[in-house]
Amino acid sequence: MPDRSGTAVINLDLEGPVISRHLYGHFAEHLGRCIYGGFWVGEDSPIPNEGGIRLDVVEALRRLNIPNLRWPGGCFADEYHWTDGIGPREGRPRMVNTHWGDVEENNHFGTHEFMALCDLLGADPYISGNVGSGTVKEMSDWVEYLTRPGDSPMARLRRENGRDEPWRVPFWGLGNETWGCGGNMRAEHYADLARQYATYCRDHGDNKLYRIAAGASDDDYAWTETLMKQISCFGCEATPKNFFQGLSFHYYTIAGTWEAKGSATEFGNEDYYRTLFNAQRVDRLISGHSAVMDVYDPGRKVGLVLDEWGTWWEVEPGTNPGFLHQQNTLRDALVAGLHFDVFHRHAERLFMANIAQTVNVLQAMVLTDDQERLILTPTYHVFEMNKGHQDARALDVHLRVPGAGRAVGDGELRTVSASASVRDDTLLISVSNLDAEDGLTLTFDLRGRAAGEHTARILTADRPQAHNTGEAPGTVAPRAFDGVRRTEDNGGLRVELPPHSFVTIEAPLS
Repeated sequence: MPDRSGTAVINLDLEGPVISRHLYGHFAEHLGRCIYGGFWVGEDSPIPNEGGIRLDVVEALRRLNIPNLRWPGGCFADEYHWTDGIGPREGRPRMVNTHWGDVEENNHFGTHEFMALCDLLGADPYISGNVGSGTVKEMSDWVEYLTRPGDSPMARLRRENGRDEPWRVPFWGLGNETWGCGGNMRAEHYADLARQYATYCRDHGDNKLYRIAAGASDDDYAWTETLMKQISCFGCEATPKNFFQGLSFHYYTIAGTWEAKGSATEFGNEDYYRTLFNAQRVDRLISGHSAVMDVYDPGRKVGLVLDEWGTWWEVEPGTNPGFLHQQNTLRDALVAGLHFDVFHRHAERLFMANIAQTVNVLQAMVLTDDQERLILTPTYHVFEMNKGHQDARALDVHLRVPGAGRAVGDGELRTVSASASVRDDTLLISVSNLDAEDGLTLTFDLRGRAAGEHTARILTADRPQAHNTGEAPGTVAPRAFDGVRRTEDNGGLRVELPPHSFVTIEAPLS
């Protein structure tokens, strides 16, 4: 098939909503080797660390400008009791992590260690509280322990454990997946609990909580509506009650079924296109949840939070099935790029998103191997190339690319995806050619402002299955890209996109 061509119009003087930096959030659960062997190696480890936290992981992640980190789960959050993870480590009680591998958890990484990690990363903490097996008092005490200045029972306990001043902890999850591993609740029952828990998760001092209610799986719009009814009324213009400020949902991308999700590295074009088609579905899901929320909150005061997203494959052969360790290919990177384009388009309602997960689990940023090597994944590079979108103003990208599609079942994958933003008079365009076989010539028609000399980078490889290993860590890595040229009238940019590629273009505006 011949290479395709098309146009994309961007009105540079018509800026849209701010793209919240929190759309580039991350997730670290007590699952497999995400915490132990990933973030945490202990103070006695020969691997360079600060207080037991692995420094090469921190240094790599700081280059992404990580805005927030969600912890301790996931499903683990609703069996985690925070008081087991404070005080001298040798005296902390142990537990069995029944959700993930049925292994013993020694609680050496707890509240103080997590807060130290967030400090090193420069990230806002997002703590997911225990609603499934915990109590209202337990979560209320945790908020007080972390954030209350002055004198109080929990503030005194914090000082006994070595921390005088409170921390700033803005984000609190009121449970996790309460429709499933977080308690198998009905929406109506959880809605009452969300109001109750939110009431006792209080603002202390100048720490203002952003409470996030545990929302739906996939397209369960009825769950979203049940929760929105707790804070507002149908079609009215009243200000929503201030029980929670965010409402979450979860969506994972797979190629097959949950029983046979497919291999992370061994796949053909059919699975490749099906994966990206399923990733594309996140646009419709965000639109659906947003539409329900708009009925009850037309002023969009409550943020939508996609605090678990990413690809989910069969685990790497020979690893513990409960540890969810998978490789990460160029296909995963293109899934990430597609998601971010969707996120940017929904910036007015979508406030936060957290990829699952940061280290060694599912669609990770970094992998650590048994030789203590650190591997940056293709997905890591998309986050790094895209970081200029954080807190920028979104720009609409009007695409017209005839024939840019691949049939997938009864649907079609749009094989070109793009988004753009402006921050500090700098334009950043992200564009993906998702076609596995054909190149694409795309002309960006830039209107309203003049763009200066551009720079560009590309992330691609010889095949979508390409991935990085300890022996070949740079197989999929960004490089300078010379396939972008000024148009003849000097009013735009013409980009020659090879198959299965992700490109960013940056230019100053005047």
